Amino acid sequence: MGVGPSCAAVCCTACACEACRNVVGSINRSTARLAYVVLFALSLLLSWLVRDYAQPLLTFAETLDPMHVIHVPDSAWFQEQAVLRVSLGTSLFFVLLALLLLNVQLQSDYRDAWHHGGWWLKLVAWLLLLVVAFLVPDSVVSAYGYVCRGGSFVFLFVQAMILLDFVFAWNDDWASRDEHRWYMAMLVVSIGAYVVCVALLIVLAVWFVPNSDTCQTNQLILFFSTLLIVALTAVSLHNKVNGSLLPASIVSIYCTYVAATALCSEPRDYECNGLAPHLNSLSSMRLALSMLGALLSVAYSAVRAGSSTALLSPPEEDDLEHPLLPTTADADASKPPTSAAATPSEPEPAEHVAYSYSFFHLIFALAAAYSAMLLTGWGVGSSAQAAGGGEAEYLIDVGWGSVSVKLLQQWGTGLLYVWALVAPLLFPDRDFS
Repeated sequence: MGVGPSCAAVCCTACACEACRNVVGSINRSTARLAYVVLFALSLLLSWLVRDYAQPLLTFAETLDPMHVIHVPDSAWFQEQAVLRVSLGTSLFFVLLALLLLNVQLQSDYRDAWHHGGWWLKLVAWLLLLVVAFLVPDSVVSAYGYVCRGGSFVFLFVQAMILLDFVFAWNDDWASRDEHRWYMAMLVVSIGAYVVCVALLIVLAVWFVPNSDTCQTNQLILFFSTLLIVALTAVSLHNKVNGSLLPASIVSIYCTYVAATALCSEPRDYECNGLAPHLNSLSSMRLALSMLGALLSVAYSAVRAGSSTALLSPPEEDDLEHPLLPTTADADASKPPTSAAATPSEPEPAEHVAYSYSFFHLIFALAAAYSAMLLTGWGVGSSAQAAGGGEAEYLIDVGWGSVSVKLLQQWGTGLLYVWALVAPLLFPDRDFS
């Protein structure tokens, strides 16, 4: 009677292992970045699982520590420790890769294969680092928590740089076409962005300022958000600044969005959080969407920043003079006027890598630190206490710590935009192109 189910289980296990082997074996140069995103997604999912469901295992591990034999910490301490330990293991994994791939510039470098291949070894190394992270002393993990806060601010700074690079490139592309229809398109997009900003501010005022006497904090958030939008627009339109309305409008709508997420991150028991009654009725679908949103946001920022050759990792000066992949015309022009028999014997020039591998992995290490802060409410109390509800184990990025960081992110992005406009005036001798 038990032979059939046992055989079926063995067959299913064998099929699953074969499928995993085929998937890992199919990772190549064009799919390596996607594979790193999948690995990062697994780390984020594991962080959430151990935060909410692995307390018995962590309790057993901590009872091995003489400091916790008499007094076992509460569940909030275990939640934060679990997330930080998974983040520590993941960050170490990407930092080690960044160090191993430092200064890889040509695809002919033997270390180029380390970035795209060896995935079974990478998976084993990642799992071993996770095990090590759960065995290190509590003091190391607490110190890593402070590192996570600093690394998260760096990650948010990189996100702001990505946004500014995008909006300036967008504006330059449309303006360089020097046609009336493109100028009209810039105007229409700018006006539409400001309309969305105003509409969103009104909706936020209705939801998060139900009582003007007791909700002064939310009033100040909305007031300063409006003031920031006006300031960005005024600086962009100043006659001494080489600004444009399109970048200002896009940055304004982004800052308004960040303000909205800050208000949504307020504790669920805060009386001015008008969305709390709706957000507290959590479902499996809403939880899945929350996890997916956090994953997509962090993963996109990591891949976008890590794959950039211009952001914080500029190519060498010699690389700027030649494209990464030479065109056919360049290849033909480079051929010497020799006989056809001598041409095949000439070695082909080595191709440059498309992006900095070290910077790519460093950004993912910062993303792992940032994800830990999202899951722990930036370490300001436990996620349960910050959320203020019995369903706190299902919440991500909730608490006054998250609100404060997002407001800093909002104003930091605005100040970076203003700096990008006024820096050429303050330092006319420097090239900011």
